[in-house]
Amino acid sequence: MNDTYVEVMVKRRTSPLLGPGRILCWALAIACLLIAMLGNFVFFIGAIIFAAVAYFLSPMFDIEYEYLYLDREISIDKIMSKEKRKHVYTVDLNRMQVMAPVNSHELDSYRARGVKSYDFTSGEDDAKIYSIVYEGANEGVVLVNIEPDEQMLHAIKSVFPRKVLDF
Repeated sequence: MNDTYVEVMVKRRTSPLLGPGRILCWALAIACLLIAMLGNFVFFIGAIIFAAVAYFLSPMFDIEYEYLYLDREISIDKIMSKEKRKHVYTVDLNRMQVMAPVNSHELDSYRARGVKSYDFTSGEDDAKIYSIVYEGANEGVVLVNIEPDEQMLHAIKSVFPRKVLDF
């Protein structure tokens, strides 16, 4: 059995507004708690709500994507705050139509049709993003954007040389 295994980790860029948003939620929670302590207990509910929003949105600040290529399949997991892992998508490369850089003209016809797109990239401006045109089992044709490294590109291209474009 000749299986190729490649693992790639991509850290998602955080939005500059998320940090101040979290601070604002905590500040509103504390303000509501102080007002509730002065005698208006309705604000106690607001304090609980703002604290819960700040607490449950905290994992959304530190997101990484992990791509696992094994046996003609790419499994994509989302890792939040280096604590929670969630499987988000699987691409069976046997059903892949083409894999090309995101700015390639090979993908123009798919974008013009308004094909559903998934973005599992870092969001950085200088990243080498590839789009996989994939025939999903239940979804039809979809575009899946990933940031593979050279080793993963080589592994996929060795199995599907005519479907992986490098221009």
